[in-house]
Amino acid sequence: MKNWAGNLEYSAAEVHRPASVAELQELVANATKIKALGSRHSFNTVADTDGTHILLDALPQEILLDAAKSTVKVSGGISYGALGRALEEQGYAIHNLASLPHISVAGAIQTGTHGSGVNNPSLAAAVVGVDLVRASGELVTLTADDDEFPASVVGVGALGIVTGLELAVRPSYEVRQRVLTGLSWEGALANFHTIASSAYSVSFFTNYTGDTIPQVWLKALDSEAPLTDLFGATAATAAMHPLPDMSAENCTGQLDVAGKWLDRLPHFRHEFTPSNGEELQSEFLLPLDQAPAALQAVRALAGKLSPLLFISEIRTIAADEFWLSPFYQQQSVALHFTWKPLQSDVEAVLPELEEALRPFGARPHWGKLFTPGQYDFAALYPRFEDFRALVQANDPTGKFRNSLLDSVLGISAAAHA
Repeated sequence: MKNWAGNLEYSAAEVHRPASVAELQELVANATKIKALGSRHSFNTVADTDGTHILLDALPQEILLDAAKSTVKVSGGISYGALGRALEEQGYAIHNLASLPHISVAGAIQTGTHGSGVNNPSLAAAVVGVDLVRASGELVTLTADDDEFPASVVGVGALGIVTGLELAVRPSYEVRQRVLTGLSWEGALANFHTIASSAYSVSFFTNYTGDTIPQVWLKALDSEAPLTDLFGATAATAAMHPLPDMSAENCTGQLDVAGKWLDRLPHFRHEFTPSNGEELQSEFLLPLDQAPAALQAVRALAGKLSPLLFISEIRTIAADEFWLSPFYQQQSVALHFTWKPLQSDVEAVLPELEEALRPFGARPHWGKLFTPGQYDFAALYPRFEDFRALVQANDPTGKFRNSLLDSVLGISAAAHA
């Protein structure tokens, strides 16, 4: 069994599809090593195990709106696309979406996945409750009133298997999407915060070569006035794909035509379901005020990076309070790299890229390619030691851990052999 991108062959000795949470609890309680898989959209081994893999798609799939509380209860294995359709049918929405709507709710939240917008926090920020099965097999529900809640929402799978979440919702809203082309790097660097704040959600697409940024995608609330100018960039007159040589038929609606939030906030339509990625991904998150200097550092490596890149996307994210969230107490800029499927070449250049971003306090996305040895996680995450202690207390034998998590947490495999 492989991940979505096909770059990773999972190493589990057995795979189970429990039909009930009670069955899952029994499997967890009796396992030596166990991990859950959702949409398999991770590009590294964060969800791998040499024990038992759990697939969540056979569990009861529920989407239960509570209009009085403005929340929705959702099963962890459901995709954001399916959740969005169900909410929209009842006149509700969530605050943001990632670029692909096909990812599972639990997996995306556990790894700190996000959309864009200087005032839009990550997908995890919608969580008001989380149900998870602990290493003992116990099913617990945590809310903001519980001490372990801020550690468990973005828990990278180390604190249990998430079976369900309660998310805050809001009334449905409309978004207009416009693509602008030819933004100069000079204008972008001098006015980065202004441009990134110019719409509800903003994305820059580049390969870091040349004097201009090829595309800037603006996703504006329907109540926001359309921009007439963006530091010399011009509005596209036809729909565009982030990759210039690809058709835009699978992209969400553009050209300033208003549409429902779920049909504009992702870059790609839910009706288009990719079977595999045929790509690799890395992403690094750093303080927003460091964006211009960090982008200059990346541009200095363009000669090495661009031959390996399909495209890079630059986004912004508001701060949150989850201990291992890449946005913990930090309004952030995200530098996302969509690589060609050349893993050895990408892994060879990653340490140099990570070293260039180190002075800016870059944190890696937990589900994408990075080099664990490049980071002092305790320095990057103020509650890191608290998180590590909680992991060891809740899972003393390392049932939910693997070599990647042990490396990140600084826990020897021998400690839970």
